[in-house]
Amino acid sequence: MLIRRLFAAALLLLAPAAQAQDRTQAVPASKQQITLTFAPIVKQSAPAVVNVFTERRVQTQASPFFNDPFFQQFFGTDGMGGVPRERVERSLGSGVIVRDSGVVVTNHHVAGTADQIRVVLPDGREFPAKVVGTDERTDICVLQLQDVKGKLPLLELSDSDRLEVGDLVLAIGNPFDVGQTVTSGIVSALARTTAGIGDMRSFIQTDAAINPGNSGGALISSDGRLIGINTAIYSRSGGSIGIGFAIPSNLVKTVVASILKEGRAVRPWIGAVWQSVTPDLAKNLGLARARGAAVTRVMANGPGAKAGLKAGDVVVKMNAHEVSDEQDLRYQLATLGVGGTATLGVNRGGTDVGLTVALQAPPEIPARETRTLVGRQPLSGATVSNLNPALADEIGVAYTEPGVVVNKADSVAARFGLKPGDLILDINGQPVKKVEDLNVPLRESLEGWVITVGRDNRAYKLRVDN
Repeated sequence: MLIRRLFAAALLLLAPAAQAQDRTQAVPASKQQITLTFAPIVKQSAPAVVNVFTERRVQTQASPFFNDPFFQQFFGTDGMGGVPRERVERSLGSGVIVRDSGVVVTNHHVAGTADQIRVVLPDGREFPAKVVGTDERTDICVLQLQDVKGKLPLLELSDSDRLEVGDLVLAIGNPFDVGQTVTSGIVSALARTTAGIGDMRSFIQTDAAINPGNSGGALISSDGRLIGINTAIYSRSGGSIGIGFAIPSNLVKTVVASILKEGRAVRPWIGAVWQSVTPDLAKNLGLARARGAAVTRVMANGPGAKAGLKAGDVVVKMNAHEVSDEQDLRYQLATLGVGGTATLGVNRGGTDVGLTVALQAPPEIPARETRTLVGRQPLSGATVSNLNPALADEIGVAYTEPGVVVNKADSVAARFGLKPGDLILDINGQPVKKVEDLNVPLRESLEGWVITVGRDNRAYKLRVDN
């Protein structure tokens, strides 16, 4: 009798589980239960994703030596081979309408240097476009469509800080010029810094298929809003292998607002130089783990100095967001834009300190005084400027003190290996702090020249005999 009762009790306990299993295995009773589709999101988003066709005229010469003043002494500027030849480079990309007045966001590498731009909407409408501003450092370019009548479809920007690994996303663009294409995937990783496009590297990584022609297109979140601008892929064949990268929408939002207001991207300047905390540095600083950005130098009278920031501080938070390294700090600053303040969480000798720093635009002090150097000397053909914080931000070099930077290197200077971004530190032992300091040491020298060039935090000697 007891066994029979126990068996009956066991059946009663198992009954709910069996019923639950029956419910999960029940035949779907409606179309909604058997249909999973992104169609509503695509219908909402796709009209604002456009095709961007560009043309760029490139002049070439039979020989680069005909740009050299030395050869021009013998052959002149109009000699055979010196006549430039013009060819037209055409490219295709994608873009996203973010203002109904016809403001389009795309990549700098798609349209930033184009001479002619044509934008085609999915409904067949076609508009000429002009570059409002472009930012090579973030690979973002803002276009304004011409002759727009009425309001155009647009995509609202989402908050990319709320994105998580595993979230569903859609990529929309025009790969290989086959027409507008939608692919789906998930967010594979966040804050990727190895995509190799631009130097504000904090990309969204996705396995949604992205191919050539998708650049500048939309990465859409599951609520149908713009979460990123597709910018690059990792591939050995040129096609998608499931590793694509997008610029986060929070950075896009700030850069677009700055370009529309100023005509260029203006980022906050703290007036400090920092480096990522390595395991060895963390050990020396007494930190439990390698995280944050260590301050190596603070400019006098800059926003950081006025806020109380000191060399040796380690920035571990920005407005309550964790700071993983120097790249992450620069990215977070760039998303804040100019104006207002930010709160820095600082580790100072093992003690947590909170600082409030003003988000100011980098100053144009000293004046640039851009000049192209000529004459019989090794820097002939180089265009140089006085380095100031604003110019340093534009070209992506760290500003520590006034100096002379190479903007462009042609002719003799290029043959001697000078590159844009190089700093001219001294010539024949004479320090170079401003463009005027080049006048005397660059004069013809019987002994030749010894030029110290700064590049990637290293100093190189260039010896040129007369």
